[in-house]
Amino acid sequence: MEILRYTAFTDTPDGGNPAGIVLDAGKLTPAQMQAIAADLGYAESAFLTHRSPGHVTIRYFAPESEIPFCGHATIATGVALAEREGPGALILSTPVGDLELTTERIGDALVASLVTVEPWVGGIDDAVRADLLRHLRLDEADLSADLPVMLAFAGNIHPIVPVQSSAVLRALHYDYDGLRTFMAEQGWGATVAVVHRLADDVFEARNPFPPGGVREDPATGSAAAALGAYLRDRGWLTPPAALTVHQGFDIGRPPVITVSIPATGGLTVSGRAVRIGDESGKDRASVLG
Repeated sequence: MEILRYTAFTDTPDGGNPAGIVLDAGKLTPAQMQAIAADLGYAESAFLTHRSPGHVTIRYFAPESEIPFCGHATIATGVALAEREGPGALILSTPVGDLELTTERIGDALVASLVTVEPWVGGIDDAVRADLLRHLRLDEADLSADLPVMLAFAGNIHPIVPVQSSAVLRALHYDYDGLRTFMAEQGWGATVAVVHRLADDVFEARNPFPPGGVREDPATGSAAAALGAYLRDRGWLTPPAALTVHQGFDIGRPPVITVSIPATGGLTVSGRAVRIGDESGKDRASVLG
């Protein structure tokens, strides 16, 4: 069994979001997958439990929990498979449903694109909202005056928390243990997307990820897609539109995530990925809680 290491949403090994990939995980138990993910220490790792022509079954594990869906590990998996078998289209069976994953060669690079499941956007209870802000150590004055705090789903449930400036985003220093307990109580197993709008279609983001045992996720494809669904639902982007999300700058792994937003249905998350070596604990330690 070979454990591959790729980093997604970047074209350099020291950027983006690292992921472990096991292309032949059919004989592994969930406990073994969890142990491998914990040993790697990346925000998520992908395990392909069944493969047939045009079809892959996949599971995702963070260091401390199984995750229903992971965007960056899916992009990395698409590139890893395309390097070995050639670009093309696949159907991925995931815990949240079947997804379409396409890889194509653009110039000298392979680019992977996934189409998410049907998204939804919903409100958040006032008391839950207040507790969320308390654990994030944010005040009402820190929030965007135009964009409300809401929940959005494009494979995972993500609270979307827009803040009013880059300075607020830079200063984010949340209560790790408190947020972890609170998110478990709410049944939120992925990241909180704390975002700031730089332009109508350009955002910067930081994504706390205590449910997975990770202080901060460097690049969160599912959260970027959820943000795109949120903007579409609120009418702040007119489809077809393209959203760019900058993330990971505060932990030294700056990626760029692009999301194509159609008028209806799933959103398309695209990016490159490159293989990395067996890193020292230095890079892993920067994202572990």
